[in-house]
Amino acid sequence: MCRQVFGFRLAMIALATPTALVNANDGVPTRLVGAAVVVTFMTSYVLFRDWERFGPLLLRHPSLLAADTLFGALLLIAAGPDSTLAYVSVCTPLLAGLVYGWRGAAVFASLQALLLLLIHAAQEDPAPGITESALLPGLCVIAGAVGSSLRNLMLRFGAATQALTAVQARLAVTEAVSAERARLAREMHDSVAKTLHGVALAADGLTTSTDADRMDPALVRSQAALVARSARRAAAESRELLADLRRESDPAQATDVLVELAARTRDFSARTGLPAVYRPTGAHAVPPVPPAVARQLLTIASEAMENAHRHARPTRVDVSAGVHGDLLRISVYDDGRGLPPGTSLEQLRRAGHFGLVGMVERAASVGARIRIGRGGHPRGTEVRLELPLAALTTPAA
Repeated sequence: MCRQVFGFRLAMIALATPTALVNANDGVPTRLVGAAVVVTFMTSYVLFRDWERFGPLLLRHPSLLAADTLFGALLLIAAGPDSTLAYVSVCTPLLAGLVYGWRGAAVFASLQALLLLLIHAAQEDPAPGITESALLPGLCVIAGAVGSSLRNLMLRFGAATQALTAVQARLAVTEAVSAERARLAREMHDSVAKTLHGVALAADGLTTSTDADRMDPALVRSQAALVARSARRAAAESRELLADLRRESDPAQATDVLVELAARTRDFSARTGLPAVYRPTGAHAVPPVPPAVARQLLTIASEAMENAHRHARPTRVDVSAGVHGDLLRISVYDDGRGLPPGTSLEQLRRAGHFGLVGMVERAASVGARIRIGRGGHPRGTEVRLELPLAALTTPAA
């Protein structure tokens, strides 16, 4: 706003300068008018061009604006109060109101109005009526009030903007914390929690075997070994979760999704006894995947295999992955009984079954599209995940 005021001053000074120089008497008056033109014009130009640098100087030293007002009065005396330079006098109280508030506006409006009245009184041919003589002084008072009001309005607007920014920052922090909690909840649900549940079931079986009348040592050893393996797996999953959470901050540590997916498929088959086969598809190699994205993709595939084993009673699980066009496609298919008709995510969420809900949330978090259903198969369930290869250039969490 102050810069625009100085821009207007520049235009008015440029228009009134020829008249001021012509009306000035030869000799010292002409030199004084010329000096006043140079000072007021250059001052306005400097503040117009670099207000951020020199504006604070004007704010700290009101005497600079007072000196500028006096130089402008010299021009106004030479050019006359009826010239376009008279409008420059209105800019001074307006600027004072913007910079110094109502006190500064009152002081400079009074000073400028007094100078205008003195110039009118000193004219050889004074204005015929008091109304015309008081017009510009009145405008100076109005301009000072307008400048002070604009200052207060902008200060209130700045305070409101600052408060809004603070609220937005708090909301962003709260949202980030909530998102991180939800993500950690999914990680725990899809890995450590399931393994610990398996440990509990194996321990229950071991307790039942040891309480039997005729304890079978071979069965007890087998169940104890299962408990030990499950406990070690829970510990490994906990370490893997912590390691992945640390690696997410370093996108340079990319993951080979196909190799990891094949290893998880073999581990699933060995652990559950359910035949599970992995096969690569597509004609192109899969590019390295950032750790944060890879973890989501692999967890979705692992959760799909676990869901098939727990709920679908399949005879086999087929896992495939590869690049098809501009998509990275991962498919987990089981030939089990499939999803109940009419199943929806909202129903699963209300019933406390968060496995499929978590899979959908994970896919959305990395910009992937997930389809859960029979697909092109006559029976069973296929979980198909498709991620654009362009998303692999910018890691998503």
